[in-house]
Amino acid sequence: MTAFGWALADSWTIARRTLVHWRMQPGMVLFNWFFPVLMLLMFGGLLGGAMEFPDGDSYYELLVPGIFALGMLFGLEGTMTAVTEDKSKGVTDRFRSLPMSSAAVVLGRCIADMLDSAVTLIVLVAAGLALGWRWHEGLPAALAAFGLLLLLRFALLWVGIFIGLTVKNAQSVTMVQVLVWPVGFFSSAFVATSTMPDWLGTIAQWNPLSATATASRTLFGNPDPSASATWIGTHAEVAAVLAPLLLIAIFLPLSAHRFRTLSR
Repeated sequence: MTAFGWALADSWTIARRTLVHWRMQPGMVLFNWFFPVLMLLMFGGLLGGAMEFPDGDSYYELLVPGIFALGMLFGLEGTMTAVTEDKSKGVTDRFRSLPMSSAAVVLGRCIADMLDSAVTLIVLVAAGLALGWRWHEGLPAALAAFGLLLLLRFALLWVGIFIGLTVKNAQSVTMVQVLVWPVGFFSSAFVATSTMPDWLGTIAQWNPLSATATASRTLFGNPDPSASATWIGTHAEVAAVLAPLLLIAIFLPLSAHRFRTLSR
């Protein structure tokens, strides 16, 4: 087997460790998968009656793609926690001392977290369909939207790995997690940015989460006033690709450097 093959095999071994944890802690795993569904039901019930669209569309047409993007953001918290716990308990150092690829620890985490995010999307799609949400632009466009969502998750994964390797303990992660919520709410996940005050709408427009949410709605054929009201809205698909790539270009090398110097 080539070195690349060994690295993939080692990465899958690390990923399987996380899958075993899922089986041993099913309650926590199910909570992580269904928490975005709770957000969908809660905000759909609270805000749905107050939202009006010119064509009489349901609020869920706008909300469901926004919750898809929000679910990708919430996965960041799980990544940070898992990486920090492994580091603080010495698990990461033990893996590094084994005769295995040094990249396998990080790549294994990537595989496991992307599988987790894919399941989260499947659960959310099922919930959205049950509530009446539909995509209207055909399967290829829908698959492109799901691809953009997973690209955002992959980019945020490297942010989570870097933070997890940098903070000292799980208590520090909790403080960082508080910042995840403003990022999620200062976006177009719940309402169009055109309905916000100008200063807040500008912040929300340039949130990478908004770009992915708006691009997803466009590809799904769902309504979004932000898609035509702002420059970033009319170029949402481009922004939904460039913003995650920029995050990856910044945080992947930082994570790799931090991992290499972890014990120094």
